[in-house]
This record gives sequence, C-alpha cells and structure tokens, in this order.
Amino acid sequence: MHRYADRRAAGRALAPVLRGYSHRGDVTVLALPRGGVPVGFELAQALGVELDVFLVRKIGAPSQPELALGAIASGGIRVINRKILAQLGVEERELESSIGRETEELARREALYRSNRPRLELAGRTVILVDDGLATGASMVAAVEAVRAQGVAKVVVAVPVAPPESITRLRSVADEVVCLQSPDSFSAVGEWFEDFVQTTDAEVAQLLAASQHPR
Repeated sequence: MHRYADRRAAGRALAPVLRGYSHRGDVTVLALPRGGVPVGFELAQALGVELDVFLVRKIGAPSQPELALGAIASGGIRVINRKILAQLGVEERELESSIGRETEELARREALYRSNRPRLELAGRTVILVDDGLATGASMVAAVEAVRAQGVAKVVVAVPVAPPESITRLRSVADEVVCLQSPDSFSAVGEWFEDFVQTTDAEVAQLLAASQHPR
C-alpha cells in the first residue's frame, strides 16, 4: 500500500491497468466532479480517449438528509428508490421539491464546468466512470445506474483507492471495477494522497478545456 502524490498521479497510475481501452473511438472517460476530474483527465490523456464530466446529486430524505431517496445526474436522469420512499412515507410533492433544489445546483455546475461544450452522447458507448476514491460508494452506484439509463454498452468503474466493501458493492452493478488499492483499514480517501487539496471549479473547467487538445 502506498500514497499517491496527488490526484493527477493517481490518474496516471490507473492508465496501465486500463490500456485495453486505449485509442478506442467508442470509449469515454466520465469524471465525477470535482475530485475525479484531475484523475480522469490524466487517464483520458494517457488512453487517448475523450473526457467529460458526469454530475450526480443525491436526493436526501426530507427528515433524514443523509439518507438517499435516489439521485439525479447529467442528462436529466433520475434514479429513485421507490421502496425507501414508501417506507418513509415521503409524499410526491416533497420528493419533487428536493429534486427541484438539486436540479438547480446540478444545472449551475454543468454550466460552470461545461461553458459552451455540448454534453457527449453516451448511447452504445463504453464509459469509464472515474473518481479520486470511494468511501461508501453511494454516489458512484448512482452514477452507474444513471449512465445505464442512457443506453451505454458497458460501464467500467475506475478508482485509485476504496475499501473492500465498496468495491464489492460496485461489482454488483458495474460490468468491470478497477481499484488499485483496497485497504482493510480505511477511514478516508484523503489519507491515501500526499496532496489532497480541494479541486476548484476553475480547475475542473480548465482541465475540461485542456482535454480538447490531447497530448
């Protein structure tokens, strides 16, 4: 087990494991902002494939915000857990109110990161979902479900570090999971990086713009 210098170093470390996807026109790296974007940038550059962001916003229960009723994602995708909704007795108007708030924030971030760049079409493609690491993996599970709803051909999850239980959870929903390190003793993603300074909105926008000009 070792610590990564920073997120971009982690992206470069992932590339050799995913070399089978190099220079394929049907492959897109989708990075979860914000921390996943530096990782995804280096991975996409190394593989010679396109990069985009994929935003996921959790829909929290009105009385228990930490409990996810579902999620919304880029492209107007909704993933709602109707079973939990019924168990908690959440009314449709409460759900729609929560979705409305999160939709506004998602749209704000999409506009900020994307500028005038159109969202990539994902139907029929292989997507590699990337983040800087997983804790519970809940956001990544929502991302997998959301891209499947867009008709992708294959979903690969790629992260530098995650606890074993999160990897097991992801393997039940993704077609392939690549995780470079899965320590039994895990408390936070940041402990596995020398430099884990917060990725800024400006850095996300800059890396997306730079990805238009592959090395």
